[in-house]
Amino acid sequence: MNVFRKKSVEQILLETGNKGIKMNQTLGAFDLTMLGIGAIIGTGIFVLTGVAAAEHAGPALVISFILAGIACAFAALCYAEFASSVPVSGSAYTYSYATFGELIAWILGWDLLLEYGLASAAVASGWSGYFQGFLSGFGISLPKAITSAYNPAEGTYFDLPAVIIAFLISFLLVQGVRESARLNSIMVFIKIAVVLLFIAVGIWYVRPENWTPFMPFGFSGVAAGAATVFFAYIGFDAVSSAAEEVKNPQRNMPIGIILSLAICTVLYIVVSFILTGIVPYTELNVKNPVAFALQYINQDWIAGLLSLGAITGMTTVLLVMMYGLSRLFYAISRDGLLPNGLSKINKKTKTPIRTTILGCLLVSLLAGFIPLDRLADLTSIGTLFAFVSVSIGILVLRKSGQGVKGGFKTPFVPAIPILSVLACVYLMAQLQAETWIAFLIWIAAGLVIYFIYGRTRSHLNK
Repeated sequence: MNVFRKKSVEQILLETGNKGIKMNQTLGAFDLTMLGIGAIIGTGIFVLTGVAAAEHAGPALVISFILAGIACAFAALCYAEFASSVPVSGSAYTYSYATFGELIAWILGWDLLLEYGLASAAVASGWSGYFQGFLSGFGISLPKAITSAYNPAEGTYFDLPAVIIAFLISFLLVQGVRESARLNSIMVFIKIAVVLLFIAVGIWYVRPENWTPFMPFGFSGVAAGAATVFFAYIGFDAVSSAAEEVKNPQRNMPIGIILSLAICTVLYIVVSFILTGIVPYTELNVKNPVAFALQYINQDWIAGLLSLGAITGMTTVLLVMMYGLSRLFYAISRDGLLPNGLSKINKKTKTPIRTTILGCLLVSLLAGFIPLDRLADLTSIGTLFAFVSVSIGILVLRKSGQGVKGGFKTPFVPAIPILSVLACVYLMAQLQAETWIAFLIWIAAGLVIYFIYGRTRSHLNK
């Protein structure tokens, strides 16, 4: 049994909907751009910016965002070509099946389960924190035991709000992708309006002296900050999971991926510049830095609006990441590497209900019991590993000459894919040793599952 057996792109395309029911192709370029923005702007900017400024980059946080954005831009160009050439659910997992073979595809799929699962859990955890802060403004407080992840020393055991929002999002996803996309677009407009409101108000309170010293931790701090805020960019790759539900994917997939990343990068740079100009970086190590900055300048009512916008923003991130998680489970199951029953499409809603429920249970367990900071770092390393694989995969795809003709092509090959690999590996090297150990343990567990279950049950083994 050859563990590096491959599927041709033609074979992958033929297998979509081979069980008689195909998913509805209803999404256009606008829908995909909104999905991308919905996935990107969330916990990263509303929660992690303060920690990155206070502990790593200082006012040079803006450079950290630029570095992380450049790394993502290189990877996004590679994703855009794959999404255009292989318009099938599964993202990097499916692309790897055509370029590297089954074992590497499984490792990528297992890695993406880590990325989407942990990212969803991290966002649900961040959502819970902002939601509790919103309730406290009305004098409402939940019992301490059910407001945060397991930590008996602090009297917390389970994050109930995080679990509830995961179940609500799953219920919405089951109804159909068109309905989910409409609600996502509405919430995206709300959170963009909130970010623009912060920029419009905060720019008048910037004090240039807060930018001195500009790089208090040196360039190593800026690099570490880039690895931390990289989490803020995670999500544009989830757009590629929608490929089977997109009208004219050769045109619309690249537009959605690249445009959503470009819009979010500009907003991130401006927000980080203003944030560190309002508040001295030493005071930004808080859970809600953007709202804290508005409170710092006595704009409490706008801070309240921003907290509501942050809740909305994180809801859209959770929606898109859990959507990507369900489609990933679906794609892996369809190939036989996970139980076949998971790949059934509901006749009425044209959605994979079983994988949506499975994703909901996974996210609920992670969000309910594991602290946010550990979730964020593990998500980043999983995503960077996927970006490296996709970037190398472009070189293999070009050499093989496979893929749908007439779609988007990554410019300046091989330079762009190579730069993407180098940038992502550099960011991976900035992450802590504990994160690497946990990641390697996860990959090892995935290999055990493949050799015990997936290798013999794979459809390519028949």
